[in-house]
Amino acid sequence: MPFPIDVSSPVRFPGPPPSAADVVVVGGGVIGVMTAWFLAKRGVKVVLCEKGRIAGEQSSRNWGWVRKQGRDPAELPVMIEAMSIWKGLAEEVGADLGFRQTGVLYAANTAKAMAGYEAWMGHARAHGLDTKLLGQAELQAMLPNAAGWIGGLWTASDARAEPWIAVTRLADALATKGVSVVENCAVRALDVSAGRVSGVVTESGRIRADRVVLAGGAWSSLLARRHGVNLPQLSVRATVTATEPMPEIWSGAVADSHFAIRRRADGGYTLAGGHFHEFFIGPDAFRHLGAYWTQIRADISGTRFLPAAPGGYPDAWGTKRFWGEDDESPFERMRILSPDPNMTMVERLRDRFAAAFPAVGRPGIAQAWAGMIDTMPDVVPVIDHVAALPGLTMATGMSAHGFGIGPGVGRVVADLVEGRAPGHDLSRFRFGRFSDGSKIVLGPSL
Repeated sequence: MPFPIDVSSPVRFPGPPPSAADVVVVGGGVIGVMTAWFLAKRGVKVVLCEKGRIAGEQSSRNWGWVRKQGRDPAELPVMIEAMSIWKGLAEEVGADLGFRQTGVLYAANTAKAMAGYEAWMGHARAHGLDTKLLGQAELQAMLPNAAGWIGGLWTASDARAEPWIAVTRLADALATKGVSVVENCAVRALDVSAGRVSGVVTESGRIRADRVVLAGGAWSSLLARRHGVNLPQLSVRATVTATEPMPEIWSGAVADSHFAIRRRADGGYTLAGGHFHEFFIGPDAFRHLGAYWTQIRADISGTRFLPAAPGGYPDAWGTKRFWGEDDESPFERMRILSPDPNMTMVERLRDRFAAAFPAVGRPGIAQAWAGMIDTMPDVVPVIDHVAALPGLTMATGMSAHGFGIGPGVGRVVADLVEGRAPGHDLSRFRFGRFSDGSKIVLGPSL
């Protein structure tokens, strides 16, 4: 039975870290792991520091979708590359990652949803995707037991994988490539000399390196702020459930306006709340209000606001914004960000599943969990060098899109770190877009 990795999971990479490397990667999620993967393939000496466990946060708590469909146009070239990489990863790793091209379907409950799908078809055609717009009859032919959908968007070449398996097995393979993967190794601070990065200060000591990649997910903003770097990143809670094994009604992934499902390798389904998220109001909500105003005005109907984050969360009112290099950091005080699931939402998901598949009814639930999704004002990531701190490259704010696109982003970030041309136009993901007067342009909300 699947489960998200948490603080009770055994430490598999105890370290200690070396005292020097070419590159230090901060964060052991899919972005950090894949960045280290491509750097190591080029013979670069890499240390991957994870404050808790590899894949302990969103990289084991996400839906497990690997999709081109519905992506921001600027993400599509990177995602197309990521899909190509995914196809060969299992053979490179020598282990099954659960990757299967079983397709992704967006089902429409309303004419408005269908109109959004029709509009996105222009991007699909521009990139030569196999995406198709389905009428009600076509959709019912694909899913004869479903009810309430008037049409949909279908990409047969899109895929699924098992998050809690894939990222940990990739990290295992990293270790065999000579990468120093170290868990329970929080990076307390960047080491800065003469105005540029010269390494990191970890709880286990200093690591000298002239290049650092910040891929800390929901924690990236907190570490960046300690060094005067303003990253307008916030996080939302998303509840996910795993059904008990059940007969197959659909082999891939499907989502509508209310919920989403994905078939798992163990014979169950992963259910999630679609566009529904919960936001804990903290100091960064006020600090970054202006940057998020476009998103707020567009549509926040799927967001439930909560008054304050639990103690120790990145944007909790009591979380320190500055600490000394010799002090225990917030990253050590909370090794893994593991929010409680919303059990009311779990029951609602069971009801929505039953409404969509009335012949099946309410599924049995084996487990429920939640994760904190790092997001940005325009719902696309930051993938860029930080000019104010030469030697620092940022890869964060994946906005719930990170698992599937992770291999592509890892390859791109590795090129950035090495000073090579990344092969894609990354201007949409530049760090300075929130401070140079650029208009906030929201990514697709499909």
